[in-house]
Amino acid sequence: MHLFTSGRRLLSLFAAFLLLSFTSRAQTTDAAGSLLTPEQFLGYKLGAQFTPHAELLRYVAHITAHSPGRMKLVRYGSTYEKRPLEVVQIANAETFGRLEDVRHNNLKLAGLESGSGQRQMPGVCWLSYNVHGNEAVSSEAVMQVLYDLANPQDQQMQDWLKNTVVIVDPCINPDGHDRYVNWYNRVRNQSVNASPDSWEHHEPWPGGRYNHYYFDLNRDWAWQTQQETKQRIALYNQWLPEVHADFHEMGPNNTYYFSPAAKPYHADLTAWQRKFQGVLGDYNKVAFDKNNWLYFTREVYDLYAPTYGDTWPSFNGAIGMTYEQGGGGPAGVAYARLDGDTLTLAQRIAHHHAASRATIQATAERHDDLLREFQTYFANAASKPQGEFKSYVMAAGNDPGQLRAFTQYLDRNQIRYGYAPKRTKTRGFNYTTGKTGDVTIEPRDVVISMYQPKSTLVKVLFEPKSQLEDSLTYDITSWALPYAFGLKSYAVAGRLDASGSTPTTATVKGSAATADRPYAYLARWNSLQDVRFLSRLLQQKVKVRYAEKAFESEGQQYAPGTLIITRTGNEGLGNRFDQLVRAQADSAGTTVMAVKSGFSTSGRDLGSSSVHFVKQPTVAVVAGPGVDATAFGEVWHFFEQQLGYPLTVLGTDYLSRVSLNKYDVLILPNGGYSDVYNDRNLENLKAWVRDGGRLIAMEGAAKFLSSKKDFLLKSKTADSTAIKKELKANPYRLLRRYGDAEREEAEDAVQGSIYRVQLDNTHPLAFGYGDTYFALVRNPLNYSFLGKGGWNVGVIKKNSYSAGFTGTKARKELTDTFVVGAQDLGRGTVVYLGDNPLFRAFWQSGKLMFGNAVFLVGQ
Repeated sequence: MHLFTSGRRLLSLFAAFLLLSFTSRAQTTDAAGSLLTPEQFLGYKLGAQFTPHAELLRYVAHITAHSPGRMKLVRYGSTYEKRPLEVVQIANAETFGRLEDVRHNNLKLAGLESGSGQRQMPGVCWLSYNVHGNEAVSSEAVMQVLYDLANPQDQQMQDWLKNTVVIVDPCINPDGHDRYVNWYNRVRNQSVNASPDSWEHHEPWPGGRYNHYYFDLNRDWAWQTQQETKQRIALYNQWLPEVHADFHEMGPNNTYYFSPAAKPYHADLTAWQRKFQGVLGDYNKVAFDKNNWLYFTREVYDLYAPTYGDTWPSFNGAIGMTYEQGGGGPAGVAYARLDGDTLTLAQRIAHHHAASRATIQATAERHDDLLREFQTYFANAASKPQGEFKSYVMAAGNDPGQLRAFTQYLDRNQIRYGYAPKRTKTRGFNYTTGKTGDVTIEPRDVVISMYQPKSTLVKVLFEPKSQLEDSLTYDITSWALPYAFGLKSYAVAGRLDASGSTPTTATVKGSAATADRPYAYLARWNSLQDVRFLSRLLQQKVKVRYAEKAFESEGQQYAPGTLIITRTGNEGLGNRFDQLVRAQADSAGTTVMAVKSGFSTSGRDLGSSSVHFVKQPTVAVVAGPGVDATAFGEVWHFFEQQLGYPLTVLGTDYLSRVSLNKYDVLILPNGGYSDVYNDRNLENLKAWVRDGGRLIAMEGAAKFLSSKKDFLLKSKTADSTAIKKELKANPYRLLRRYGDAEREEAEDAVQGSIYRVQLDNTHPLAFGYGDTYFALVRNPLNYSFLGKGGWNVGVIKKNSYSAGFTGTKARKELTDTFVVGAQDLGRGTVVYLGDNPLFRAFWQSGKLMFGNAVFLVGQ
């Protein structure tokens, strides 16, 4: 009986295999024979379910294979999880053979290639879908868009392609897309359940919005910290399209948003770009009004910060716009809205499909105007740059590694620069002091002239204070690169000579640079590159020390934090010692000084007790429900991608069962920890610190600890006497107008403002800095200074505001407040980072401080 049953099962499996093979061959044959609609290819109607990324790409490949001479599939990269990143380049048969001519023509029109561009060539319309993974409707809609573009029977589309090359990115964020789609397809009911209470409408932590490292790719366009963005921008800059549209979703109880955008518009958007926002809105209105679809314009979504898929293209000469469909992760296949209607995935697809067609149509029908204004945009940028400043200067005396990272950023963005040939005295704005006065330009200083095609982008990225026409903006309001990179810099009203020769730098310098066996190597501690160097040495089992006091060796001054790598103690590495140190310095992008002696001409010698051994720390970070996903991602990315240093991730769901004794450093990213650390777990955490552990509490984690026993950080208490006096002076103060609520909330807001933080740079947490650090503050910190047993390493005093929007109430709280510091607790240390120095991975100048917290504090 058992053998007979097994035989029947084998026969059934074989029959199923034959049927599957026949079906696959039949589908392949059918696909090879004709162009299939999405429904024919997928086996279900668009809107019936979400499509995994691999299946989406299979359909994209099918479409392009059936459009030879009209469509080209280009792989431009891959995600952190190794999913392909692809675009489809589409043109009519006449233009397709000249795609490279069209691409080069755009660069010539922009003045980025030599030669005269022709305005009679087709324009370029770039459509980007699914930058937020759980806004997955756009990757469903794109399949219908691609079918329309490939369908020879769609006469409208074929007519539009006479004047337009269309580039379609079907999924910018495949990792986030599949995180959402795979989860949703697993938990959804087989019969549609539109109830918002249903499991399928509640994504688990961290959700599908973000990429692998939980970064918001829509806020990375300008900074290019993520692999996906770097690869996309490299391709984008090869084309520089005239139009770029970015497809999104918002909450499911909203309708549909298209341009014109809300205020504030950035001051450097041209009159033409503002006008064409309305033109695109007109094209979309036709489609939406025809179908009686609800929509809104001029609300919520502004054009200010350069971080987005509408603003960054705009500052690169395009007409950039955002499309927002009501839905998002909670919406699923169907969602019961508050107004009583049910929002379906099919409806959402139809809206994005219509907006896509309207964008292509507008590009085609306004082709002449678009190319003329595109050429004018760059011509004016190169010959008549806007703004007070015409040159930006980064001092050659800045940290070489940080300066190299900065020029690499300029190269990625096609921003031209040169070097000062000689010393020049002039007047300019000093970013460090925040004042205008006499400045000296030294030979080899990096000079960025505004007389170049990308001058508008330069102005936006470098301007000390951007003009803000309305405080109700969507994101950060300050971002000037000299502050972000922590570089000594100037902005000058005149045009400076940048014809100097390119400087050359050696990785190894000093009196013993060419010697076979130097006494020691010294590495200044100034930037992320130096932290990377230390982390790599430690992983190679090289013993490293750091100087707690300043000293002078062989005519060179060295500040506290300087790394000291002596031959003594590293004898076990033998002849590999010098090779390792030099190779890792070269790889990390830092400079080391080879010295002949351990004697210091002033200050402490290299064998002093003030020179501390750096023990390689074992580091853990907490992640999971209760922790801000992006804050955790910033820490995760810092260790894995920026340092290449091992990190253990501990989930909040099992954290209480983990023995912390095996870890030297525990990082609590921003979040709410009340459900993670009950009284018992918090006592265990304190016991670990007292036993020598180092706890790094960031933003919300620091705030959580501020209300707990034994932690010195405390929020300022409200002055009840002052409040009573204020109410007595104005008894009607509490009578508020409902219509003013949004603006009143802005009084408490800090919209990513730059503040000067006063530092105690004798403490290891501030090693490598001067006496100030510019922080990008996003919350009113409002902390008291630490009392006895604590170190107020970074504080904001009066008149420390530098740039960006801060509400009136928030500005008061950001006066005489603690920002970063440390507390001794038993044999261990608690580091409080009230401000996040790793924000979006673009605030380069903060990364050294985080490296200090991990590697130097408490050693």
